[in-house]
Amino acid sequence: MSDNPTFDRINDEISDTDVVLFMKGTPMFPQCGFSAAVVGALSQMQVKFKGVNVLEDMEIREGIKAFSDWPTIPQLYVKGEFVGGCDIIKEMFEAGELQKMFDDKGIEHQS
Repeated sequence: MSDNPTFDRINDEISDTDVVLFMKGTPMFPQCGFSAAVVGALSQMQVKFKGVNVLEDMEIREGIKAFSDWPTIPQLYVKGEFVGGCDIIKEMFEAGELQKMFDDKGIEHQS
């Protein structure tokens, strides 16, 4: 446990599930275009992931930015590792790099 309870909660989220997306809204109802784009890529690959709605919790919304040292949301974590935001995920998906990363980490998906 750290001295930061918000970081502890974030760490619990990314430790408990292989693929976690901190996003605005939910996987069924994204509340911004950037979150929707990442959900779309993950859904197209049929990756099982957990969405954490930052709009429901201001501490998580601000805390995740400090936790990753990344200023924007959405943020994708795979096996506890920060992968990136919308632009990075879209580029990786289009280049086939996201699929390769999931293969390398043993995450089930469709190509």
